[in-house]
Amino acid sequence: MEHRVRTRLGQLSTRLGDADWLEGAFSAADLMLASVLLRLKPSGMLNEFPNLAAYVARGEARPAYGRAFAPQLAINAANPPNR
Repeated sequence: MEHRVRTRLGQLSTRLGDADWLEGAFSAADLMLASVLLRLKPSGMLNEFPNLAAYVARGEARPAYGRAFAPQLAINAANPPNR
């Protein structure tokens, strides 16, 4: 499973290259993709692709990201997953 994830991350890393955002300007696609990639942070896999780690950090830093996900983050903080 991890091999397949790394393969896809490699493809995405190549596609993103040096660009800040997927399609030039920040879009809903970036908002959603950054939120998906954020889930990989605890695994450390994202760190293997510096441009993707930077992409996620740029996404998280945008005010729109905070506004879009504030309600969900509040729910997650109040109800942490059982591990």
